[in-house]
Amino acid sequence: MIPAADMEAQMNERLADVKDKVRINGFRPGKVPAGHLKKMYGKSVMAELVNEIVRERPATILSERGEKSATQPEVAMTEDEAQADKILSAEADFEFTLTYEVIPAIELKPVDGIKVEREVVEISDEEVNEQILKIAESARTFATKDGVAEDGDRVTMDYLGKVDGVPFDGGKDEDAELVIGSNRFIPGFEEQLKGLKAGEEKVINVTFPEEYPAPNLAGKDATFDITVKEVAAPAAMEINDELATKLGLESVDKLKEIVRGQIEGQYGNVTRQKVKRQILDQLDEMYKFEAPSRLVEAEFENIWRQINTDLAQSGKTFEDEDTTEEAAREEYRTLAERRVRLGLVLSEIGEKAAIEVTEEEMQRALYAQLQQFPGQEKQIIDFFRNTPGASASLRAPIFEEKVMDKLIAEVNVTDKTVTKEELLAEDEDGDDVKPAKKKAAKASAEGEEAAPKKKAAPKKKAAAEGDAE
Repeated sequence: MIPAADMEAQMNERLADVKDKVRINGFRPGKVPAGHLKKMYGKSVMAELVNEIVRERPATILSERGEKSATQPEVAMTEDEAQADKILSAEADFEFTLTYEVIPAIELKPVDGIKVEREVVEISDEEVNEQILKIAESARTFATKDGVAEDGDRVTMDYLGKVDGVPFDGGKDEDAELVIGSNRFIPGFEEQLKGLKAGEEKVINVTFPEEYPAPNLAGKDATFDITVKEVAAPAAMEINDELATKLGLESVDKLKEIVRGQIEGQYGNVTRQKVKRQILDQLDEMYKFEAPSRLVEAEFENIWRQINTDLAQSGKTFEDEDTTEEAAREEYRTLAERRVRLGLVLSEIGEKAAIEVTEEEMQRALYAQLQQFPGQEKQIIDFFRNTPGASASLRAPIFEEKVMDKLIAEVNVTDKTVTKEELLAEDEDGDDVKPAKKKAAKASAEGEEAAPKKKAAPKKKAAAEGDAE
């Protein structure tokens, strides 16, 4: 409650500040009587004061109480018009009710007892060379040949795909280029190109995989009418300075250095995620407080929305994933609770360590967003500038990674050398959450990328992959 006398005193101060600025007919500048000013502008100034109090006072109240609100506090004021008019006239105290859910106090525990195993892969020269050859496909040249198509040859063709004799969308292309053995097209397609020569036609029979991303094609038998226009054999490719020059580098040593760095970066990302997961799992065991229900509900709704979107896009149901909607809801609510609880713990750790996200880091994150959506830069910038809370989506992952850096430096880390197959083996425990049984929805709910999907129909693909994949 704010006494009417205090509200009136603040109003009078503001009226005094504007006294010399207002222009009112019949009065010289600065000579307007206070009573007249109050009569003309008092209620509007008081309304500004009320809005400021409602906007700023909750934070002060929380600070005085030593509490944190899980969400934006709800402010309730009188709905009685007569009472509201009295408040604006400084004839009644200004009272409002603040409703919020308190984030429980978190007493941080020592982390030096946390033990994690960091998997490390030794990168061989052979692996670097293999990756270079994959990248160098963009620089490979082909020469037209008179013979039949074999493994490694490039076939230029026109094709028309049909299901039950009817062409389907995305199933037609002209002058499409395909290197036999690249496994770019659906299973069985490339094999049936072997033995064909330029000018020959053939009907290829294939079956789309059951997990094919286009529901109208998944599991369907299809035919492709093929007309071969050229067969070309690959030229020999050696890893040398000439190849490096074709790829825009000054030497083969520089090429190898860059590729090795790319591989190390890729493996390093996987290693970090596994270390992070181990730390989070142990923090989850260390902190068992009840997470604020509103935060949990909001997190669950985000997850659940993505789950249903993924299922709809794949044309599947919960039953297809060996579960029920009720069981799925229970699992993902548990997942949401864990995420919220761990998020609060990491936030407390970061706050106690005075970890901050710099403006430069925020700008880099925004730039990364802009790169993902070329041509939409203005809309994205306007979104982050005008949408309340939008910048938090840029800040949160940066803050979390900086907190994780601190934890990794403090916990007990033991390195373990593994093969790349062991490092990259799919971990059913997900990244930072306990797994749910529905694999189709699991990737999105746990913040992982889904496995690469094949195209809706065979189409051209750029020869250069751009990095060491």
